[in-house]
Amino acid sequence: QVQLVESGGGLVQAGGSLRLSCAVSGRTFSSYTMGWFRQAPGKEREFVTKITRSGGRTSYSNSVKGRFTISRDNAKNTVYLQMNNLKPEDTAVYYCAAKVASDSLLSPTSWGQGTQVTVSS
Repeated sequence: QVQLVESGGGLVQAGGSLRLSCAVSGRTFSSYTMGWFRQAPGKEREFVTKITRSGGRTSYSNSVKGRFTISRDNAKNTVYLQMNNLKPEDTAVYYCAAKVASDSLLSPTSWGQGTQVTVSS
């Protein structure tokens, strides 16, 4: 089991940018597909994006495609989420997620504690 620690959340105006980071403990980071989910107040947690173990493939929800970019640095055990052109509807707690030995992120095996992103209009 790995530990995931998110950072980089905060308050930003609409149209602005933020970069989230997720630092992962352990020596098997490259064995994990990584991704981000988010949960807005009163709503269910939803998938945002994922990146496969090698970093060769990414996928995004339609709501963030073209604005968000996920990347990973396997040497630093860190995954990043660059968020551009933020909208008020992006306001949510963002969670880092991981799943071992799979290129899927269905039913992640590990979660971070979450970081708040608030976008003001």
